[in-house]
Amino acid sequence: MTIIWILIGIAVLGLLLAGVALAGRRGAVEAPKAPPKAGPAAPPPPVVEAPPEPWPGVEIPEAPPVGIPETPPVAEAPRWRDRLSRARQSFGANLTGIFNRGSLTEEDWEDIEALLLQADVGVVATQRMIADLRERSKKETDPEAVVQTLHAELVAILGDGDRSLARNEGGLTIWLVTGVNGTGKTTTIGKLAGRLAREGKSVVLAAADTFRAAADAQLETWASRSGAEVVKHAAGADPAAVAFDGVRAAKARGSDFLIVDTAGRLHTKTSLMEELAKIRRVVEREAGPPHEVLLVLDATTGQNGIAQARAFTEAAGVTGIALTKLDGTAKGGIVIACQQELGLPVKLVGLGEGIEDLAPFDPHAFVDALLD
Repeated sequence: MTIIWILIGIAVLGLLLAGVALAGRRGAVEAPKAPPKAGPAAPPPPVVEAPPEPWPGVEIPEAPPVGIPETPPVAEAPRWRDRLSRARQSFGANLTGIFNRGSLTEEDWEDIEALLLQADVGVVATQRMIADLRERSKKETDPEAVVQTLHAELVAILGDGDRSLARNEGGLTIWLVTGVNGTGKTTTIGKLAGRLAREGKSVVLAAADTFRAAADAQLETWASRSGAEVVKHAAGADPAAVAFDGVRAAKARGSDFLIVDTAGRLHTKTSLMEELAKIRRVVEREAGPPHEVLLVLDATTGQNGIAQARAFTEAAGVTGIALTKLDGTAKGGIVIACQQELGLPVKLVGLGEGIEDLAPFDPHAFVDALLD
């Protein structure tokens, strides 16, 4: 009996040992595999920030397409009557008012003469006009007819000749621009360059105004607006040398126009006027006579501008006048004095600050704006 129980115990013990061994094998099979060896960590994705919200109530315009420059709108051409309102009120209106009195007395004629002189018409032109008007008034009692005589007389003095700026078609055109400081000389050059650029012309500007500080910087500002190129030297350099390099550069680049900005100088300074004459000689030696020598005059200076014009004509051979600030003066008669006393045509007039306000001079539009 004891033997039987021993055998049963041995069997139970064997079964238990077999179960333990089986469980160990299952655990070994089901044990998780070791994770693969990790490589270098990938960079995190870039963080894209949302665009800022516009300020409430403010509309943000869309940017123009890249590579397509915006074309500035072309300003409307100036209206002579609007721009010459000051001259018309002080000169034209008062003059026609005297004629409308009817039969004119000696005192009326003195008033007319004084009015013409105050408007800077000049002594020569005033005497001519008074003589013609007196003669007409003897034959004509209608005030309107006498005013028409004045209208015709002014147009006759100014002339109907061609006032366009001379050009060298098919070659290099050279314009020499001079004048006293403060007349608007460099601004006039910039506006001329802008007009030529709109015609598709290539322009070189020679900064020969080495006398005035920052003159070349002002010229470069205008050049950047028109796409013109600038030739310049250091401050205080010989202006004739700048003009020389300007001619060489314009020729080498095949440019259509060279505009030379000379130093703004007082007409009473002999040495400076000789320097201006030297610039002209250098240009003439390298490329022939300039096609235009423009004198820029400030219309508000009155008869002093006539003295300036005489001195500059002797030094540089002025061919025409650019009369600036005509819209800001009541003395529009300076246009008549330039033509009558100097024989120099006014070719350009400044009627405002805009780039389109430098207009070709039109004698009929000018007289109409003064008297109508």
